[in-house]
Amino acid sequence: MYWLRSCIFRVAFICVALTSCATFFSRGEPTPVYDVRNVVVLAGPNIPAAVLAGVGDRVNKAINATVRTEVYPRVVLTIRVLSVQNDQGYDKKHSVAKVTVDAASVDDGTVIAVSSFEVNSKSNSADASDEILAEDISARIRSIFSLSAGHA
Repeated sequence: MYWLRSCIFRVAFICVALTSCATFFSRGEPTPVYDVRNVVVLAGPNIPAAVLAGVGDRVNKAINATVRTEVYPRVVLTIRVLSVQNDQGYDKKHSVAKVTVDAASVDDGTVIAVSSFEVNSKSNSADASDEILAEDISARIRSIFSLSAGHA
């Protein structure tokens, strides 16, 4: 009986300790939200056209599907696909893209937010690798700027 009470006490103590530690891992202030009005996709000559068109189409659909109930700063996104590397990895099925996104104010044109990231995607088909990479880039942008999925 002593053993059972001892186990219950230990479990209760651990639960209280973990609950008190949760404040250390609480999220900071929420990230700013923007009212995205338009998007421009730019890249160099070595970037596949399917990636550029796919990103532009998907982000535009997400912008049109997103409804804001509050007033946020209005911005235009400039998406720069800096590089795309296909046939990566030991199985040659991975693609890697480096992307930079600037959010410029509609009112005065100043850049008020910048995001740079790298996207890794995997495709079993060489024909679909550019479309999958475009979807992965678009999903990351939708996540960063709190846009709806925009699937119709």
